[in-house]
Amino acid sequence: MIHYDRARRRFAIVLAGLAGFVDAIGFLSANGYFVSFMSGNTTRLGVSLGTDPIRAITPALLIAGFLCGVTSGALLALRAGRYRKPAVVTLVAALLFTGAAARALGSPLTMLATLVAAMGAINNTFQRGGEVTIGLTYMTGALVRLGQGLATRIAGTPTPGWTSWAGLWGGLLCGAIAGAFLQDRLPLGCLWVAAVWASTMAVAAFNLPAES
Repeated sequence: MIHYDRARRRFAIVLAGLAGFVDAIGFLSANGYFVSFMSGNTTRLGVSLGTDPIRAITPALLIAGFLCGVTSGALLALRAGRYRKPAVVTLVAALLFTGAAARALGSPLTMLATLVAAMGAINNTFQRGGEVTIGLTYMTGALVRLGQGLATRIAGTPTPGWTSWAGLWGGLLCGAIAGAFLQDRLPLGCLWVAAVWASTMAVAAFNLPAES
């Protein structure tokens, strides 16, 4: 995060907000399972395998769907070259539109499958050398880096830009609040909002530097 310019930091924060928005909708729609937070699903998988194996099916399928989304997004990123960011975010938008349509048609399993794939794919937006540089759907690393930055600040040798990790975490949190709010009050419309949000970000990606 600290190695990117201000425009790309803002872009990452808004995408993290989208991830939080979608994850909150998925969480409320899937009885406490996540569509972007695979650490939580892995813990639930382990607990289910240790106590009631039949209940392990749901977290296992969500993890598999997320992995498929990551793989698909990574392949697209490789083929897209310098247009990686808009290509990946366009894929995310297409998956979210599909998820919104699936909900409208009364197909919750298809909806969850597309949401979890979208959240896997979105993590390919920021890469260097084939490695993810900003994880948009998981914030443990961001909080660790924020804590480390706070430590250097207290020690008198602050790392430039370290507060941007707080912005990334805050983006996810604000998105989750908005997603939960709309899921509660506009359940058939909230995923359309997410899809339009992603589409807008795909267009915005063309205005970012091609190489990150």
